[in-house]
Amino acid sequence: MTTTFAEAVAATATEFGIPGLAAGVLTGDIETFACHGVTSLDNPLPITPDTLYPVASVSKTHTATAILRLAEQGRLDLADPVRRHLPELRLADERAAATMTVRNLLNHTSGLDTHLLLDTGEGADALREYVARLPEIELIAPVGARASYSQAGYNLLGRIIERVTDQTFEQAMAELVLEPAELTTTCYSLNDVLTRRFAVGHNRGPDGTLSIARNWKGYRADNPGGGLVSSASDLLRWARYHLGDASLGRLRERTVDLRGSSLGDGLGLGWFLRGIDGVRAVGHGGSGDGQFAELLLVPERDFAVVSLSNAGPDGIPANQAILRWALEHHLGLHDRDPEPLPYEQTRAGEITGRYDSGAMTLTISATGPRLRLEVLLKPDLRARLGVTIPDHEPFDLGLLPADEYILTSGAFTGQRGCFSRDAAGRVTGVDLAGRLFSRENVGDPA
Repeated sequence: MTTTFAEAVAATATEFGIPGLAAGVLTGDIETFACHGVTSLDNPLPITPDTLYPVASVSKTHTATAILRLAEQGRLDLADPVRRHLPELRLADERAAATMTVRNLLNHTSGLDTHLLLDTGEGADALREYVARLPEIELIAPVGARASYSQAGYNLLGRIIERVTDQTFEQAMAELVLEPAELTTTCYSLNDVLTRRFAVGHNRGPDGTLSIARNWKGYRADNPGGGLVSSASDLLRWARYHLGDASLGRLRERTVDLRGSSLGDGLGLGWFLRGIDGVRAVGHGGSGDGQFAELLLVPERDFAVVSLSNAGPDGIPANQAILRWALEHHLGLHDRDPEPLPYEQTRAGEITGRYDSGAMTLTISATGPRLRLEVLLKPDLRARLGVTIPDHEPFDLGLLPADEYILTSGAFTGQRGCFSRDAAGRVTGVDLAGRLFSRENVGDPA
């Protein structure tokens, strides 16, 4: 018997223990939605296609689109140095501050580390104050040298939008993007959210019990890179907007290659690019406190799929299962994980050790014929931010050819990454989810 989309969504939500899952598929002009479960275990309402979820980093596709619209209007150029619009910009590296371009921010080649985790308030000056604190962030590579995912870079883009338009970021986004795309439920303001139906995040504890995630949305200064709130219906409308506007195809053109990343094999501007069974696709995901989003477009097939879930960490594999089901049943495309190589002690010894990304630490250890990877948010940041996400158990790690790897256990099964080496062949860093973690004590015994 053929499984329907609604049956697949219900089965996936049940399998992964997701309280509320909303999904949608766009095939040409036809939209199909399937929803399962409730907004909250404490105060349950049925999930609908218009239920709001914080979509986290999917927000970056909207910010990138706004920048392109400003470029089309002649108000900026993607090749502009950032200081042309923000002459006050200061960074830990003066050369980086002087040479960094708008395009470097869009495709994550600015060299900025992942994030600057701080609360600059909810006032109209939130982004200005955030940019003023950027000298505190590390530069993990020279400008243009490599791609490394940076929330800070997109928040900096938000400040450029403010300066060019002489509006707050949120006002400018409404005029440049949200209103033209007719995104009727998408917003940034909690006041807007509270007047509509919204999903509440949940996190699974060590005993398997789900608890409410109280940190629903991040700080205002994070709106450009991760503060958007949207719905399955609006995200399909967003996909239709991009598929139907030829000028927006510029954002899907490859600007840099990625190696060993489950996010994709390349970056456009605001979109990750990847091949699926020989067909090109673009997409972006988002992760919050007990809330997860995935949006994938297949332009040559006029197709898109979205999945939103409200439980961590299993919302990630649940969303991935929905995307893979839709690709297979609508397009006949199979998205499969590669098989890891047999364990080799010599290769394992080269990578074991501790790595750091500023906000998090990553440790790779070897016990017998088994590699394990553990990622932890630094305790001082966890306490300062009031984060309720529990630490994950270490994941099994399998090595792939060409200094790549894949996680083979837990909620992040299938997550891929790669290792960096210096001229002497020593492993100096590891990429996880598009972010570089630099190795501590390079050259010392593990």
